[in-house]
Amino acid sequence: MSEQSSTSTQADRLREGYAFTGPSITLGGAVVGQDVVPEAVVRIPLASMNRHGLVAGATGTGKTVTLQVLAEQLSDAGVPVFLADVKGDLTGLAGPATGGAKIEERMTGLAQDWTPAAYPVELLNLGGHGVGAPVRATVTGFGPTLLAKVLRLNKTQESSLGLVFHWADQQGLALLDLKDLTAVIQHLVSDEGKGDLKDLGGLATSTAGVILRELVALSAAGGDVFFGEPEFEPEDLLRTTADGKGVISLLELPGVQDKPVLFSTFLMWLLAELFADLPEVGNPDKPRLVFFFDEAHLLFDDASDAFLTAVEQAVRLIRSKGVGVFFVTQTPTDVPDPVLAQLGNRVQHALRAHTPNDAKALRATVSTFPTSDDDLAEVLTSLRTGEAVVTVLGEEGAPTPVARTMLRAPQARIGPADEEVLRTVVAGSSLTARYGEALDRESAQEVLAQRMQETARALEQEAQRTAAERTAGDRAEDDGRVAPRPSRGSRRAPQEEGMMDQVLGSSAVRSMLRSAGTVIGREVTRSIFGTRRRR
Repeated sequence: MSEQSSTSTQADRLREGYAFTGPSITLGGAVVGQDVVPEAVVRIPLASMNRHGLVAGATGTGKTVTLQVLAEQLSDAGVPVFLADVKGDLTGLAGPATGGAKIEERMTGLAQDWTPAAYPVELLNLGGHGVGAPVRATVTGFGPTLLAKVLRLNKTQESSLGLVFHWADQQGLALLDLKDLTAVIQHLVSDEGKGDLKDLGGLATSTAGVILRELVALSAAGGDVFFGEPEFEPEDLLRTTADGKGVISLLELPGVQDKPVLFSTFLMWLLAELFADLPEVGNPDKPRLVFFFDEAHLLFDDASDAFLTAVEQAVRLIRSKGVGVFFVTQTPTDVPDPVLAQLGNRVQHALRAHTPNDAKALRATVSTFPTSDDDLAEVLTSLRTGEAVVTVLGEEGAPTPVARTMLRAPQARIGPADEEVLRTVVAGSSLTARYGEALDRESAQEVLAQRMQETARALEQEAQRTAAERTAGDRAEDDGRVAPRPSRGSRRAPQEEGMMDQVLGSSAVRSMLRSAGTVIGREVTRSIFGTRRRR
């Protein structure tokens, strides 16, 4: 077979392999040899976007631009999008592209339509680190199981943490931030609180010390501002505009990119909440939401086994809720194998092979792709900027042929948006008004402090009454005008009754009883992650 005939056969196979009948996302055009084949359009079926995916490639090869291409077309299809923007490069989605000779040349070669466009963007940040609406979660809403995974506790310590949550719940003590949880643990190992867990097995001082140290570390990593109120509602990510476009929610992370624990904490909580809240939808024609997690290696670097298990479960199970998850990183080896096995759609940009480790990663990457007509190891090291090797799950669930692809240009601006555009986005956001101001209502820390003060005052008053009685009794005996003192038990009974009335009438106890009434029947197990929402 001649080279020309072989090229034609390969082009035909790619054209047929990506000729889907239903709605799809256009990535670009297939490249055969060194030439673009415009009629061989490379697409991802819209219905396959909840089968998860991977966008990988070395720094500077165009991964962020690929994210824009996908996010824009998902938005146009009415699918909300969540993007973790580690470097702040994706805010340009809020404004139209300016065009230019390079874009015109690319789109002419692809024979595809291109029109500058701005997209509906919502800016979020973690607990106030950046512009936009802060994302917070309460400690109660986060739940003991998930928090134990973040704190990297062993099974015994995790069980003890669950006991602490149970006791606080029974006492009506709201755990809103890390200070509340710290106060409860300190109370339970103090002289005054040691007996509170006696019937439930108690809390070892050594275990409490480990948990408290890990809480300090989490607070230093940004958890002090992430945990609190008002708690973010995950359904706010599932919005569309009046004209039917999906809202693109950008989680701005430049201020916390050196705090991967905080980012990982948010990821785990959000996926767990979505899994718990969303109904089963099976295999919808289009996803309800698509996540893109840029710089995914931040999620998995030094991650505990518990964290990896939680992410694997989330990726495997959340598909049935209509949510697609795409990880964005430099090499597929950045993603653990159990997670990588769940990612059916692959967009692989160029890789480098400058070191033995690079060469090993290249071989591992090639092994994850279906059989190809090309030498993938050679292709992956020779891809130009804006090119990628693509394979996706077709409409029948089978992988498509591996296609070297020239990617189309985004219609929104590439790179950060202007400050004026960002101010306009923030000013027009309903979420900024809802979540912008942190709340600090009475919670466990304040209730326990007040309870200790009132107990101390009651004990002091009791001591003063006892001393006064003794003084009066001594004087009466000296004067010989009174009968012998009554027995100790009969003399203290009225005093003990008066003290009980005082304690039951205190504002701290009344607050506790009111809080306890609100939580009866509130908490049930929220999915395999153990999250609980405080409404």
